[in-house]
Amino acid sequence: MRIVIVTNHFWPEEFRINDVARGLVARGHRVSVLTGIPNYPGGKFFSGYGIFKKRRETHQGIEIRRSPLIPRGSGSGWRLILNYLSHLLFSCLLAPWCFRGEYDVIFVFETSPVTVGFPALVLRAMKRLPIVFWVQDLWPDTLSATGVIRSQKVLRGIGAMVRFIYGHCDRVLVQSRAFSKSVEALFPKPERIVYLPNSAEEFYRPFPPEEAVAEGALMAAGFRVVFAGNIGVAQDFGTILDAAEALKHVSDIQWIIIGDGRRRAWVEEQRSKRGLEQTFHLLGRHPAEAMPRFFALADALLVTLKKEPIFAFTIPSKIQSYLACGRPIVAALEGEGKRVIEQAGAGFTSPPEEPQALAAAVLKMYRLPAREREAMGRAGRTYFEREFEPDLLLDRLEGVLKEVSGEGRR
Repeated sequence: MRIVIVTNHFWPEEFRINDVARGLVARGHRVSVLTGIPNYPGGKFFSGYGIFKKRRETHQGIEIRRSPLIPRGSGSGWRLILNYLSHLLFSCLLAPWCFRGEYDVIFVFETSPVTVGFPALVLRAMKRLPIVFWVQDLWPDTLSATGVIRSQKVLRGIGAMVRFIYGHCDRVLVQSRAFSKSVEALFPKPERIVYLPNSAEEFYRPFPPEEAVAEGALMAAGFRVVFAGNIGVAQDFGTILDAAEALKHVSDIQWIIIGDGRRRAWVEEQRSKRGLEQTFHLLGRHPAEAMPRFFALADALLVTLKKEPIFAFTIPSKIQSYLACGRPIVAALEGEGKRVIEQAGAGFTSPPEEPQALAAAVLKMYRLPAREREAMGRAGRTYFEREFEPDLLLDRLEGVLKEVSGEGRR
C-alpha cells in the first residue's frame, strides 16, 4: 500500500506513530508523512530545523514533508493557539502539493489538536482517498476536563467540528475501549469504530539494572518511586506532592521525576516550600531510549491522572511502557488505566486525587518483599505481550488499512 500519514508530531519528536510508520515500511508499504516542524515539548524548533530548513527529509525509508508553523513556546495561551492555527493553515495549503503521486489510503494519528483531520480531508477531496482516523485524544472532552475551554457554546462548536471530521472518515480507531461511547455520540456508526490500543516502542523492555550505571548515578539511593513523562495539569502533581509529604518521615522512599512540562516550575516551588529536597527529585528530560535503564532501577513506577470522566476513559501511554519494562506499578487513577493494571496483576491502584490513598499504596509496595514486587513486574510484562505486543497491533492496523483501501477503489 501507498500510505499517507497525517500527524501533528513525528520523528524526531517522540511519539508512538514513529514506530508504527517504521513497522509499516518494514512490511513493504510505502509511507509518506505530513507533519509540522519539530518543536514539542520544548516549544522551540529542534536543532537543524526551521521554516526554511529540513522541510523535506527521509527517515528509515519514510518520506517526511513538514509544513511551517509557529512554535508552541511555553505551550499556553495565544502562543499555543497560534501554533495550532499555523499548523492547520499551512498543512491544508501544502498537502495537495506535497502528495501529488498515487496513494491508497490516508492514516491520521490524532493527538491534540483534532484539527489535524482537516489536511486529511483536503487530501481526501483532491485524491478521493479513504481515511482511517486513530483517536488518541478525545475532543471536546479533553478541553473541558483540563479547563482549557469552559464555554459550553464553544465546546458545542468544537463538538460539531469533530462530528464533521469523523463523518468523513471510513474508520475511526480508538486507543481505549471506553472511548467508543464518546466517539459514537459524534460518529453514530459503531460498525466503523475499531479498538486499537497503543503499544510501546521496541526499546521498552526489561533491562539489567547492573548495566544502568550512568542512570544510577543520577538517582538517589533508597526505595525509588519513579514517574516518567509530562509534568502537566492532567498528571495531578498536587496529589503526588501531598503523598510525598505524607511519607516524608520514611526517608528511604525517594520520589524521582523524569520529564518536563508546564507545571515543572510550580512543582519545584512546592518541593522547596514543603521541605522535600531530600526525598523528591526532578531529573529533567532524558531521551525516551534511556527510560528502560531508569525503570530497571525503580522499585515502583508511578502513574497518576486527575479525577475527570475523560481521564477514566484513557489508558495513559506510559502504562504500556511500564508494563513492557516489567516493573511493578503504583497508580492513582480510575477507569481503563486502573482496569489494565489490576487485570495484569502488575501493581497497586488508588483513587485519583486522594493523596493519603496514594501514600498508602506506595507504603504497601515499599513493605512488600522484593520477590513479590518482581513477580508483579513479570506479570505486567506477560500481560503486555498478550494485549499490547507491537506486531499484534500492527497486524490489526494493517488489516484495517487494507480493508478501507479496497473499499476506496470500488
